Amino acid sequence: MFQKAAVNFMNRKGEETNGLPQSTSWLDSKTLFLNEDGSWDALQFQAGIRVLMSFSLIRKHEMLYFIHPLIQTWSRDRIPVANASDCCQKSRSLLACSLNTNLQEDNYRFCTLLAPHLKANDEHAAQWISDDQYYDDEKQRFALVFYRVGDWGQTEKLLNEILRERETGLAPLHPDTLTTMGHLAIIYWNQGKWKEAESLQVQVMEAVKEKFGPFHPSTLTVMNNLALTYRDQGKWKEAESLQVQVMDTSKEKLGSLHPSTLSAMGNLAVTYRDQGKWKEAENLDVQVMEARKEKLGPLHPDTLTAMGNLAATNSNQGKWKEAENLQVQVMEVSKEKLGPLHPSTLTAMGHLAVTHSNQGKWKEAESLQVQVMEARKERFGPLHPDTLTAMGHLASTYRNQGKWKEAESIQVQVMETSKERLGPLHPGTLTAMGNLALTYWNQGKWKEAEGLQVQVMEASKEKLGLLHPDTLTVMANLALTYRDQSKLKDARELLDTSINGMKQVLGAEHPRTIQYLQALTNITQHGDKKASRTIKDALNKSVNKIRSIIPK
Repeated sequence: MFQKAAVNFMNRKGEETNGLPQSTSWLDSKTLFLNEDGSWDALQFQAGIRVLMSFSLIRKHEMLYFIHPLIQTWSRDRIPVANASDCCQKSRSLLACSLNTNLQEDNYRFCTLLAPHLKANDEHAAQWISDDQYYDDEKQRFALVFYRVGDWGQTEKLLNEILRERETGLAPLHPDTLTTMGHLAIIYWNQGKWKEAESLQVQVMEAVKEKFGPFHPSTLTVMNNLALTYRDQGKWKEAESLQVQVMDTSKEKLGSLHPSTLSAMGNLAVTYRDQGKWKEAENLDVQVMEARKEKLGPLHPDTLTAMGNLAATNSNQGKWKEAENLQVQVMEVSKEKLGPLHPSTLTAMGHLAVTHSNQGKWKEAESLQVQVMEARKERFGPLHPDTLTAMGHLASTYRNQGKWKEAESIQVQVMETSKERLGPLHPGTLTAMGNLALTYWNQGKWKEAEGLQVQVMEASKEKLGLLHPDTLTVMANLALTYRDQSKLKDARELLDTSINGMKQVLGAEHPRTIQYLQALTNITQHGDKKASRTIKDALNKSVNKIRSIIPK
């Protein structure tokens, strides 16, 4: 921390600021152990550490130093009250200055070391530092630390403070204020607070359009972020409309091979894929992949991302061999270029595991998913959202193999942790509850499955709306649980409502619509034979049409 703070302090000398107070004003050469030439004096730092160690006030283990909590308390008590506020603020300034704000830098490990210090310091700052002492760079860097480690609640709190101060101290439409609003919207998005995210992003988009014009790169970035929020709410028409605008404008203003244009094409492809428009998605995915290979080379991370996206589209069309071939390449290159524990490598392994699972290669899928889960636990900790996602995927593979006890055990952990970390209405929590319900259903525990599915359905209606694909899917799954308890009337009514919604949102030829239409046919066969024939005719028509779209 001292060394990084010293380097960043010197690099920031003379930098342009937005005029708000900066915490570097508390730092100087003596505090940071700087030589006369401005370089960090490691010998001077170590000499001070040796004195502390000689009195057993500090311990060393490899490259880390530890101070016992009792000694920390004692040393705080020994500081004269008149100096306590200055010492507290200097430590905050040093912590803030130790972090580089370069978003491209992979500083996750360092942020995990910083986060506990920030939380501990905050407790004492509440006692020693008055609320009116605001430092813009300090809050910004602390927010970045908590964002990196996945602590959305703490990040949201800090960004709200920054937004309030920037709106007052700069202006509501100042570029830094708008940037903060955009960052806060992303945090809302990460928490599944899509209404709040959408509201902020619409404000930012309108302000940026007015300030810079509709074709400015900042305007296009905000439009793209808003489109992602629309997509996660199942508002695919709105998402598609924005993404087409962004793509066309980027092509016209920046060229068809510009990275921003290619990103826009890739995002639009995902929206097409979500709607079952696989030909359109595949066409865009291929263009992006070829362009990135040509511009960046076959081993560049962006090229690998494009290959992964094409693989996902292939997988959705049942082209599992093509998907697997691409995913193996992406995984191997990522391991070689980035290392086996890099987040991109772990993501590639997870995607390949899903393709193995789709082909019934449970052992291969399980092996990869165990590796991903263990690596994420080690890198991010057992409570991080990415770790919970990996655990959920492994549990699904256990379920598909009939290992229901193992699946149930993991899914209960994921559900409880998601409730605690993300909240009971977060999409990740609802997904975990839905997955656990399926495992109960597989074991014939229909009451337990029904109880969870009713909760998920009601929460999804409230959070996502009646016509969101996730809401419609959980309604259909609940209908099947009713069916297995011989509640055929309830099952038919709920499944009929769900299918009508899927036809409206996904289309009559979407595989999910056809899957549940088949289930409704089977249920109806037990009752009204005329209704059964009508549904069968509709099903046959849809199946004939889909056969012309994807392989048998």
